Amino acid sequence: MVRRIATVCARAGSKGAPGKNLRRIAGLPLIAHTVRQAVESLLFNAIAVSSDSEEILDVGMDAGATRRVIRPDELATDTAGKCPAIAHAVRQVEALEDPFRTIVDLSVTAPLRSIDDIRGAIEMQEAHGGNVITGCVARNNPYFSLVEIVGGVARVAKKSFALRRQDAPPCFDMNGSIYVWGRDFLADPRVFYDDTALYEMPADRSFDIDTETDFAIVRWLMEHHFHTGT
Repeated sequence: MVRRIATVCARAGSKGAPGKNLRRIAGLPLIAHTVRQAVESLLFNAIAVSSDSEEILDVGMDAGATRRVIRPDELATDTAGKCPAIAHAVRQVEALEDPFRTIVDLSVTAPLRSIDDIRGAIEMQEAHGGNVITGCVARNNPYFSLVEIVGGVARVAKKSFALRRQDAPPCFDMNGSIYVWGRDFLADPRVFYDDTALYEMPADRSFDIDTETDFAIVRWLMEHHFHTGT
């Protein structure tokens, strides 16, 4: 059996939506939805919560995580990348148990993913190697409707642009929901490699909470419309 670990990273600081990781949404702290989903998927040998906050760690463990990882201060700043924090969490857990073949990060701020999304992204990575990110069809295609200002004049972002939306090459928005790597990630932790693949998710499961508006949208969807099981 392939050994897999899920990391759930949630630092205390947040400027766009302060305290979002512990704020209640659909009856639970936000972080609890992701941890519970990892537990219910039955896909993981270990579920590690990584944080610089004891309260967040406690809530994650209460929700079903199997390992708590105290994140060092240098990995918990506004400018620190997430990949080093994920690698740190995996190494901390591997100091206590056998190594993992597959490393999966589930974003706390993207709770609308389904268990089938997690399973599909893992199956893609384990079948083809490399790593997998998730995304949805871009709302604004850079070949058609995304513009930039050049010399004070608005121009389509891509010089080789399409005259019709249907003719534009398919582009995707990263939704930050699920990341899957093989073990090589630990030697060079980053998001993009030469063989990075994308697992497509629908737009209505691709909201990522970064602002108060995002939080309100996701809360409404979870409380009135959505169910994130299989």
